[in-house]
Parts: sequence; C-alpha cells; structure tokens
Amino acid sequence: MSLRGVTARNRVWLSPMCMYACGDRDGRVGDFHLVHYGAVALGGAGLLVTEATAVSPRGRVTPYDAGLWSDDQVAPWRRVTDFVHGAGARIVSQLAHAGRKGGKYANLPGDAVGGGTIPLAEGGWPLLGASGAAFGRFSAPRRATDADLRQVVADFADAARRAEAAGFDGVELHAAHGYLLHELLSPLTNDRDDAWGGDRAGRERLLLETVDAVRAALPDDKVLLVRLSAADGADGGATHEDTADLARRLADRGVDLVDCSSGGLLAGVEYVPSPGYQVPGAAAVRAAGVPAGAVGLISDPHHAEAVVSAGHADVVLLGRELLRDPHWARRAAVVLDRPGAVAPPPRYHRAWRDAQSRPFGT
Repeated sequence: MSLRGVTARNRVWLSPMCMYACGDRDGRVGDFHLVHYGAVALGGAGLLVTEATAVSPRGRVTPYDAGLWSDDQVAPWRRVTDFVHGAGARIVSQLAHAGRKGGKYANLPGDAVGGGTIPLAEGGWPLLGASGAAFGRFSAPRRATDADLRQVVADFADAARRAEAAGFDGVELHAAHGYLLHELLSPLTNDRDDAWGGDRAGRERLLLETVDAVRAALPDDKVLLVRLSAADGADGGATHEDTADLARRLADRGVDLVDCSSGGLLAGVEYVPSPGYQVPGAAAVRAAGVPAGAVGLISDPHHAEAVVSAGHADVVLLGRELLRDPHWARRAAVVLDRPGAVAPPPRYHRAWRDAQSRPFGT
C-alpha cells in the first residue's frame, strides 16, 4: 500500500489508541512506547498510527498523554520511530487536541473513582470548546475565541514539524470522537454564529485550515491522514454521506487517506459494537474515490481480507487485537496461506519457518 512516498508492506495497520503512559506528565515517551510500538512492528504490521499525541499541554486528554508541543519531546519519539523503521514498518503520529473532553483522570491506580475532570488544584487545566457546553460529567469549557482557534491551527502545524524531525512518515489529524476538531465540525456541538460556525463552511473551517497548515508543514513525500467519526449516531449529526462529501474536500487539500471511526461526540450516544460495525463508513468514503481505512472489532483474518478484497476499505486498522497479539499480521499470513507476505525478522526465523504446516494457535 503506497501513499505519496510512503509504502507500507501490507494493509494491516495499528489503530491509534490512548495509552496514558507518560509517567512524568511531561509528554515525553519512554521505554513503554518503545516496547509497545516495537512489538507491533516486529509482529509484522505494515503501518502504525500512534496514540493521540497532544499539540499543546491544554490539548491533552489526561496528564499522562504523549505530546509534540515541545522540542524536548522530539528525541524520545525518534528513538521509537528508528526502531519501528528498523523492524520494517512505517509509523505516523496522530496529532490531537482534546477540547472539552480533556483534562480528565486517566483511571490509573490512585485516580479518583468515577473519573471526570481533574480539578485545577489537583493539576487539571482550563478546557477549550466550541461553546461553553460541557461533555457529560466534565467541567464546562471556555468558549474558544478567534485567537484561540488560530492558535490551535498553529499548534497543529508546529507539532507536524516536530513529527517530521522525530522521523515519522507523516501525521494523522484526530478529527473524531468529540475532540476539538470534531466538536467544531458537527452542528450538534457547534452553535457558533461567527466565522468558525453557522453553515457547513464555517463548521469545517477549523479542520480545513488545520489540514492546509499541516500539509504545508510536511514534506511532499510524507502522508497526511485524517480520522473522522463517519457518523455521529444522533439525529442532525453527520451521516456516512456527509462524511464522504467532506472526504472529497479533504482529498482536494492533500489528505491521503481517511481513517473512519464513529461516535464519541455526545455523552451517552454510542453505537453497539460488533465485528466490522464501522466498515460501512469506510465503504462510503472509498466509494467517493478517497482512500479509506476501516476499524471496529475486526479480529478474524478472513474478515479483514474480505473487507479489503471487497473494496470496502484500502486498509484495516486493528486496535485491541494487536494489543492482545502484536504478531497478528504474521499469524494472518499463515491463516490466509501467504507465508511470504511478512518475512520474519532473522532472530524469529525458527518460530515461523514451520508455521505453515501447523494449525493456527499451536
């Protein structure tokens, strides 16, 4: 699978997942990230999308989020990207601003029971949102000003430059799950009557200006992905058709692939998950002529192969399944009778040379 100057060895990609693993609360990744991403790369995945990586301290979901808002965070990420490349995989940084869903407890040992927003006196921070409306039990955010939103665009562009310096093969913009880019995008959460709201063009402005700024900050041979909630799951929110239409405009501005998820916008409004339940969103985007990635409890190799071979998506992104089994891609090559699809690292040769003749799981 090739996009611009980046070729992934296969169409099994790691889906972005929040890790909350920067123990010093400084946004700098460490040994956990080297082992986590390194294991998936050694396991044969074609491309890895990192956890949500904050573009500013106030854009974090939790105090333990990874970041690229400071030059001090570049070298630790470089350690990770160098290892991933050495293992034959590609890696993209997912850049994010949590907006009104930020500043929450990470549900780690010692965190407050029930979660919610961390009080300022305990290390929390003021939240920023499209309006002053809170998300569920979270604290109410401050309504973003024009200057705030212009700064958000600049923060994404600066983080993209740091991602390039850190050796990433590109970036993904997190415009799903009710985070700031998504919150501005949806009519369900954007009630603004200024140039950042109102009609469709106003609501899309933050995302499109961010796309333009990030594309300009990246070399032409590096990829730009966008994660969208293909459907909001509530009346008046985005539908698959709306997202396919938006995907065309994103592609015209230099976006190379849309990573299709769903929901996350409104508290208490979610889909009931089942294997492949988010594939229809990817299929709608791909039918619009834009490369798409499919997610959503895809765990069986035959199911993943069917999604791609039927033309519903260009790639399949796995999250929890690659947490359980970082070598899923190699096992899938055995199940699908393609033993040469993912060559094992030399040190793992004995473990895989006879796998084709053994039942899966033995």
